[in-house]
Amino acid sequence: MLFAAVALLSASPAHATSQVGLDDNEFQVSGIVRLDGEPLEGVRITVEGPGQSAEAITNAEGRWAIGVPERETYTVTLDESTLPEGIAVIDESGENPTPNIREATVGPSGNVPSNFFIGEGQRNTTSVGGQIVDRFFLGLNFGLLLALVAIGLSLVFGTTGLSNFAHAELVAFGAIMVLVFGVFLEFPLPLAILIALILSMAMGWANDAALWKPLRKRGVGLIPMMIVSIGLSLAGRYIYQFFIGGETRQLPFATSTQFSTDFFGLSWIDIASMLISIVVLLAVAYFLLRTRLGKATRAVSDNPALAAASGIDVDRVIRIVWVMAGGLAGLGGILWGYFRPGVSWDMGFQILLLTFAAVVLGGLGTAFGALIGSIIVGLFVEMSTLVIAADMKYVGALVVLIVVLLLRPQGLLGRKERIG
Repeated sequence: MLFAAVALLSASPAHATSQVGLDDNEFQVSGIVRLDGEPLEGVRITVEGPGQSAEAITNAEGRWAIGVPERETYTVTLDESTLPEGIAVIDESGENPTPNIREATVGPSGNVPSNFFIGEGQRNTTSVGGQIVDRFFLGLNFGLLLALVAIGLSLVFGTTGLSNFAHAELVAFGAIMVLVFGVFLEFPLPLAILIALILSMAMGWANDAALWKPLRKRGVGLIPMMIVSIGLSLAGRYIYQFFIGGETRQLPFATSTQFSTDFFGLSWIDIASMLISIVVLLAVAYFLLRTRLGKATRAVSDNPALAAASGIDVDRVIRIVWVMAGGLAGLGGILWGYFRPGVSWDMGFQILLLTFAAVVLGGLGTAFGALIGSIIVGLFVEMSTLVIAADMKYVGALVVLIVVLLLRPQGLLGRKERIG
């Protein structure tokens, strides 16, 4: 639907582009833009929210309408750069510092109006420097939560050699469990998150005990195991869809405006997410560098045969790595559910390619490489929107990955190896 909307905007004249996505969705956000009772044509309106990011241009009557997939709260933004010179959106109440941005909640009728009062005034604009700083912190937040996911994936690859595409479903599992316990069963949010993390670690343990260890014992090759992981990913994804449906649902407080701050576009939830990520990543670093089990994990990742000959229980180390990977993926999924925001059956798949990009960029099998790669990918994804369309930001991250691998195939922290 989004690609159809973009194509419509680029192929049609402004006066014809007043309705977007109405054929694909039964709900809609609409409105009229007028100045002193006269309609304004060619004004760009953007609607963003769960499962939705589209824009429309007002027609000759000043009307616009955008179809949305579900009854949720959406952010409606009027692009003041498309207004006539000296004209801005006015806040009649005097309480809204950004009158060109507002929220619209689709109610039982399925249609919510969102009209803007236009008049002479000073536009609310952010300097280029301010936008760069805002995007930097958003990118850092995204990179930190991506690191939680990528480190688990990297540790599994380092200790087993498996490129686990089903890791995406471990990410979704954590967020879905918070949705189940925190929304459906109405448990207190801290308890719901704790249960979700415990179940995520248990899911990692079950993955290895029920599937991957038996396959290793049978001597199954890495390529067949990778294909099995793809099949497991597809199966898990559609099992999620069967139980929670295809719509995007919100975690508690995910879209609440009461947690907004003036700190570089971050909310208190974003700040908490960054602090949690940093604390957990420091704990993982301490585990790998200072503890006996962490050193054994690094030894198995470096050379499993030599580690086994040295008396290290390789299977036990791998099992612990899977438990860690499940817990980290589950936590990353919960934070991803707040960052997006929203929880859906395919949310893990949406972040999977970026996770692989971070792991490969940093160096396959290196936990600290995955951290560095994740920060780079997160920063690039968010800051690239300053110069390219938001819909293209993930593509740009993958282009950077290709360029880096052409110059340094082993990744940033990887080691060169002789092949053949």
